Amino acid sequence: MQPRTATTPQPPSAAPTLAPSGGVRADDRDRDAAVQALADALTEGALDAAEHARRLGLALTATTRDDLARLTADLPVSRAALDRADTARRAARADADRREWYGEWGHWGGGAVIMSAIWAAGALHAGHWTFFWPVVPLAIWAAVLVAHAIRPERTGR
Repeated sequence: MQPRTATTPQPPSAAPTLAPSGGVRADDRDRDAAVQALADALTEGALDAAEHARRLGLALTATTRDDLARLTADLPVSRAALDRADTARRAARADADRREWYGEWGHWGGGAVIMSAIWAAGALHAGHWTFFWPVVPLAIWAAVLVAHAIRPERTGR
């Protein structure tokens, strides 16, 4: 069997194809977003029940994203959608802050290992156990981390 070279034909790619109308095909997530926008419009009074039912049927059978965009283009921005986006943004920020804080404790632990190793090497070299000096910088560092958890600094976020 011959090894593949640059001139060997490659199998066809699995790249997405465009719909015959020229628009990108809609997937379930796109349809769900349109259905949610229609439900918000019904809830907020921008659509009546009959118009909502008509558009809902079209949204569930839409083929392209353009079809879905036409169904929601004339609707006002939903307050509920804005609230959901704001809640998601806040939750993501809180999750990122929490991961960052845990990461800082990981750095603290790494510093503790390094400083303790330096202290142990010095104590072994001296031939007796000396004052465990890493406790001072580690305590200060831990106090800063705890203070930041109690009263986080908000700068331009």
